[in-house]
Amino acid sequence: MAIAAQLPVTDDPVVVSGAPVPTRPLNEDDSLLRRIGEGDERAFRSLVERHVDKAYALALRILRNPTDAEDVVQDVMLKVWSNRGSWQEGRARFSTWLYRVVTNRCLDLCRRPRTSDIDAAPEMADGKPDAVSSIHTGEVNLMLEQAMGQLPDQQRIALILSYHDDLSNPEIAEIMETTVMAVESLLKRGRQQLRRILMTAEAEIRDSFMKI
Repeated sequence: MAIAAQLPVTDDPVVVSGAPVPTRPLNEDDSLLRRIGEGDERAFRSLVERHVDKAYALALRILRNPTDAEDVVQDVMLKVWSNRGSWQEGRARFSTWLYRVVTNRCLDLCRRPRTSDIDAAPEMADGKPDAVSSIHTGEVNLMLEQAMGQLPDQQRIALILSYHDDLSNPEIAEIMETTVMAVESLLKRGRQQLRRILMTAEAEIRDSFMKI
């Protein structure tokens, strides 16, 4: 049975009735969530501190917009507090639920029509002695970021979770609510597509210099 079939098909960390499912050993997050369920605000702050940086980094890589990433993470964390007491210990890991919800919120936002945001624009070079190297590195990173942005959402998310967050294929499958085999396919096709995009971009850059 696929991992996703053992978990509630919902963003909410709410108990879903039905047949019993296997449980896992409890951890510190479960202890904090138990205290949060009792209205302990200090436990909530501790849980946020444990996970907010990684959640924001994931949202920023998907959205490429700091303001939107902050809004998504704030909304998701507030959801934890507003649903306090509904978490069922021993089922889904909190980190898995968090990554899943952040990913889904980001994808929803990506699909909405939107205008460009000045916050997403790269900073200007500051003229320091190593500015040339910085510009070169920035251009390479920008090229990679733009190439990633051309990938289908599922391929892009799988690559982000694999390379940036260093998650295993089973962990990615759980977050994306799919199978390990599907994740392997997404990663393979994503890498192939990314390679083609970057090779095309490199050829276009060479052609532009030849015309100068």
